[in-house]
Amino acid sequence: MSFDLLAPHYRWMEWVLAGGKLQRCRTTFLDDVRQAKNVLLLGEGNGRFLKAFIEINSTANITVLDASAAMLQQAQRRMEPNEAHHRVEYLHADVFAWSPPPQHFDLIVSNFFFDCFRADQLEQLIPHLANSASPEAQWIVSDFNVPAQGWARWRARGIIAAMYCFFRVATRLPAQRITPVAPLLEANGFQMRQSSSSEWGLLHSDLWQRTN
Repeated sequence: MSFDLLAPHYRWMEWVLAGGKLQRCRTTFLDDVRQAKNVLLLGEGNGRFLKAFIEINSTANITVLDASAAMLQQAQRRMEPNEAHHRVEYLHADVFAWSPPPQHFDLIVSNFFFDCFRADQLEQLIPHLANSASPEAQWIVSDFNVPAQGWARWRARGIIAAMYCFFRVATRLPAQRITPVAPLLEANGFQMRQSSSSEWGLLHSDLWQRTN
């Protein structure tokens, strides 16, 4: 899986297809996590959440992890010259091969990240990442969603199927469908504190907190 070829075009593609909807989804709970001190951004891509977070938090240390070197370059370019560079570490790594520091991060952010992986991969990945969360850590999960019923379900299924078809060809994406991650987060000591949906249930953002 590689987003390198899409990296130079990702911003305009997102704007054409979704306008500002994905960014609003990413930043739904930004004010609720503004006091975080050690932050992990997973699959941050071209740095739009990073930019927004830096604007409201002037002290946090931020680790940005992405498997795409080209996406990391886009994220770095988005930052103004010398803006918080001493607080941001950019890691080009496969998340499965990366060894996160145990109980270190008080905020983990995974925006449109888990939808890239199969169910069996998520069963391995979420416990791996949960070990890096500090006691009472918060975790933002923003992603696509298939509503339970009605026309919104059929609409979402069509949109998501088209996206997976494109990204499998363009990036060799391993996943073919959305896997709900709530049971895995709950099994690893997290409880959902807030949830928000938009676009007739197609988009959701959830704020989780570690409870044990």
